[in-house]
Amino acid sequence: MAKIKIEDLKKIKDRVHAETSLREGERRVKVTVHMGTCGIAAGAREVMNTLMGEIDESGVSDVVVTTSGCMGLCSREPEVTVEVIDQEPVIYEYMNPNKMRQVFKRHILEGEIQTPFVLARGSEITK
Repeated sequence: MAKIKIEDLKKIKDRVHAETSLREGERRVKVTVHMGTCGIAAGAREVMNTLMGEIDESGVSDVVVTTSGCMGLCSREPEVTVEVIDQEPVIYEYMNPNKMRQVFKRHILEGEIQTPFVLARGSEITK
């Protein structure tokens, strides 16, 4: 049996943490609005406000919204990551309020990924 390295343990810890934090409070979806200064300048605050409005209007309680800083892809801002339990994360680029409404209604509520807006799918952490 191969020896486990510190890096391997860190990957396992990060993966488990990501999976369990999404499940806490019986949340089905985690949406991260990337709000570094570049994202805010590109309109991330309006995207966040639209998302929160859609959640309130729809009455869903199984969606958690978080924020993070810049992903390092400033030219593609505003960016939003949608993580549905047991599915790969989807990162959307060039978001605006109308696109956020569409992603909320079609991807988050109905499960249909909005391919025209997708920057990337999957996680950087290998299993």
